Amino acid sequence: MFHKIEEPVRQLSLFGVEPPPKKKIVNVASVKQLSPFRYPGGKTWLVPTVRQWLKCQKHKPSEFIEVFAGGGIVGLSVANERLSGHVTMIELDPEIAAVWHTILSDDAQWLAKEILSFELSIDNARRALERTATNTREKAFQTILKNRTFHGGIIAAGSGFLKSGENGKGIASRWYPQTIAKRIRYIETFRQRITFIEGDGIQYMREMAHRQDVAYFIDPPYTAPGKRAGSRLYTFFEIDHEQLFDIALTLRADFMMTYDDAASVRKMADSRNFHIATVPMKGTHHNEVEELLVTPVPKHIL
Repeated sequence: MFHKIEEPVRQLSLFGVEPPPKKKIVNVASVKQLSPFRYPGGKTWLVPTVRQWLKCQKHKPSEFIEVFAGGGIVGLSVANERLSGHVTMIELDPEIAAVWHTILSDDAQWLAKEILSFELSIDNARRALERTATNTREKAFQTILKNRTFHGGIIAAGSGFLKSGENGKGIASRWYPQTIAKRIRYIETFRQRITFIEGDGIQYMREMAHRQDVAYFIDPPYTAPGKRAGSRLYTFFEIDHEQLFDIALTLRADFMMTYDDAASVRKMADSRNFHIATVPMKGTHHNEVEELLVTPVPKHIL
């Protein structure tokens, strides 16, 4: 009698090959810093993974769609490195949208100069934020000012100025006018490769679901069941996650969704036969945590 010898099961990675040894946490200092924002939930650490994902595509996407742009580091990196034909960044929050409208327009130089000339102090910051913005570029300046002087970069209602900050520097801890202005001016050099839409990214996916030549990056606010951080970090935090997964199921193009590692997210992904991978990152308290990456199941491992 012959006994069949079972081969060990080999887990497949996000890209359909044997997984490499456990990944190290990406040193964000190794990623070119492009965004003027100090953004809660920013994805600088994920840029190398997104770069690899796009380079594994059979064809370069004609359009890369960042559905929830926020600080925009992923879309900016894709545009800067020409990893797609064009980049579309979508954001619903009018304050964040004002920044992108301004930076991607002829008002970018005005914003850079305004930041460089601003004399930062608690009193000056309060006066600047108490004024009613009369146009988009003034709202953009106020948003950057809040983002760089408020606790954790949080601009949502209820946030406020840093108190002690780094080494007792208070609101000056994250106010680097030269650096912020330099990033704004650098983005201006490739802004023609970016389209910004102030609107609902989920609705945009519905309208574009038939396209096969694009790639979607979907990084929703942290509001998955059991996760409450989104309500504190973002103004527009309410997301119907089941609906988002259902819309992703209709997409004819490739996508990558990012989420906190939560049982509810894994359940939504499993029920739709999506593929799950994890990437290590540093959490808020500098502890190592795993972020979930959700993609369609690669065809060659179905």
